[in-house]
Amino acid sequence: MSKTESNSAKELTEAMEETMQRLQGRFKGISEQLESKIDEMGTRIDDLESDVSELMTQAGMEEQATSCHVTSKN
Repeated sequence: MSKTESNSAKELTEAMEETMQRLQGRFKGISEQLESKIDEMGTRIDDLESDVSELMTQAGMEEQATSCHVTSKN
């Protein structure tokens, strides 16, 4: 292999390593953003489940109060 070919191969290797490092950095950044969004979505789902449960409990209490009120009128 000539010196020119050797330098060319070295430059190509360095360029590929740099490209791979940039891609790895981008992939890591996107992965972190995705993980953050998934965590946020999980928290919002938990909050929504809690709110629905609370509303169901309130509706159940109101049903009992209404049925007791209707029963006492009869």
